Amino acid sequence: MQDASTENVTLLKADELGRIERVERGGVVLIRRDIGAARWWARAFARRAAAREARALRRLDGIDGVPRLLAWNGRVLERSYMAGLPMQQGQPRDVAYYRQALRLLAVLHRRGIVHNDLAKEPNWLVRDDGTPGLVDFQIAWTRGRRGGLFRLLAREDLRHLLKHKRTYAADALSRRQRAILARPAPHSRLWRATGKRLYKLIARKVFGYWDNEGQGRIRR
Repeated sequence: MQDASTENVTLLKADELGRIERVERGGVVLIRRDIGAARWWARAFARRAAAREARALRRLDGIDGVPRLLAWNGRVLERSYMAGLPMQQGQPRDVAYYRQALRLLAVLHRRGIVHNDLAKEPNWLVRDDGTPGLVDFQIAWTRGRRGGLFRLLAREDLRHLLKHKRTYAADALSRRQRAILARPAPHSRLWRATGKRLYKLIARKVFGYWDNEGQGRIRR
C-alpha cells in the first residue's frame, strides 16, 4: 500500500512560466502547477494566470467535464486529473461529442465563465468514456458579469468549438453553425490581422510552443 506522504511525479511541461506535473499521491492522481519554478521575469504573470484559473475552477465546482480545484496557495495550484486524450490525439468524430461539448459550454457561460482559449485543441479532452472535458483556464473571463463583452467572448468560445467540429465532423455542421463560423467577432478579425503573428513568434521562440501540440519544450 502506498504511503499517502509519498509522491510519484511525472514532469509534463517545464518552461518560463513554471512546471506542470502529474502527481500520484496516496493512490490519487492530480495535476500540479508550480509557479515557484517560473523565471523571475515571468513569475508575476504566471501567478496571475494561476490565480485566474483557481477562480474559474472554484466558480465551476461540481461541473462534470471540468477539473476540481484541490489547492491554491499563491505558489502551487493542484487540480483533479481527468483521464483522456487531448483533442488532436483523440480526434472526436462522433456527433454526440459535440452535442455534449455545446452543453458543457452553455453551463460554463451560465456560471459567468468564458474559457477564452478554446482554439487550442489540447485544451479540449476526449475523455476515456468519449465525453468532452476542458482544461487550462489561465486566461478565462472570471468577472461573472454578463454584458456585451461577455456575450462577444462567449460567442467566440462557441465558434472555436465549431471550428474543431468542422475539422473532425464537418458533415454534421448545421446551417446555423456554418453561418457562425463564417462571421468571426470583430476583435478576432483584428487579432488575426495584427497580433497573431507576433504571438506565435513569442510562443515559439520564448516558450517553445507549437500550434495544437500543447506541450512546449522541457526547460532544464
